[in-house]
Amino acid sequence: MPVNERPIEWIGSSYKDLLNLSADVRRLFGFALSLAQAGDRHDAAKVLKGFGGSGVLEVVEDDIGGTYRAVYTVKFAEAVFVLHCFQKKSKRGVTTPKEDMDIIHARLKIAEAYAKELRK
Repeated sequence: MPVNERPIEWIGSSYKDLLNLSADVRRLFGFALSLAQAGDRHDAAKVLKGFGGSGVLEVVEDDIGGTYRAVYTVKFAEAVFVLHCFQKKSKRGVTTPKEDMDIIHARLKIAEAYAKELRK
């Protein structure tokens, strides 16, 4: 691992959830996360609205099984924290379902506390 590359920390069930996705989706999400570790951003990554800034990003990928999202934060210098990986099932267009937003908000708080611990 290069010196300037940040580690990845998986919050909650995000790693297990990622492993349950198709290989093509995992490959794209993994590449996007590796770019985030290096301080770069994948073309498919965009800021997730509702988090007051550019620190929480999502990568969206479609495949034959549906639409999938990986949400991560680069807010903290200590690591890239993967907050949530899921299949989007909302029937309301591109809006992220409230249940998933609640999970992301809760896990962001966990990531913040963990980043503080890593600083010590």
